[in-house]
Amino acid sequence: MPFNVIHWKAFLFTAHSSNCLTLLENRLIYSEFIQLKLKKRTEILTCTKSTLIEEISNTFDQNPSQSKEVLETLIEIIKSTLASGEDIMISGFGKFQVIEKTARKGRNPATGDAMMLEKRRVVTFKCAGKLKDKINENAK
Repeated sequence: MPFNVIHWKAFLFTAHSSNCLTLLENRLIYSEFIQLKLKKRTEILTCTKSTLIEEISNTFDQNPSQSKEVLETLIEIIKSTLASGEDIMISGFGKFQVIEKTARKGRNPATGDAMMLEKRRVVTFKCAGKLKDKINENAK
């Protein structure tokens, strides 16, 4: 079982009652515990547009402004294609698909009042088999 807040409080109570640690030491350990939790959160990085630009620049030995222009153009093509209602299939990566949602009854979560949700279009992504295999190869 992971070391969570309940375990932490029990640890502090035991340590304090046995006079092994002072209050200052408790705060220091708690501070280190919080920093460790935050570090674990930041280790799972999100790939941002700037990260992609940097990778493109390094891979193709281009300056970042050229890489940014290439990425922005690609994103605009994807957005305009999806906005027109067409699907995008990238071999080995996956398929972006526009799906029509019909109008339906819904509920306002804040007030609980019934309401009608209008029809809308949403984009879904279905992962390609090669990408699934690549993602799961590290999980084994």
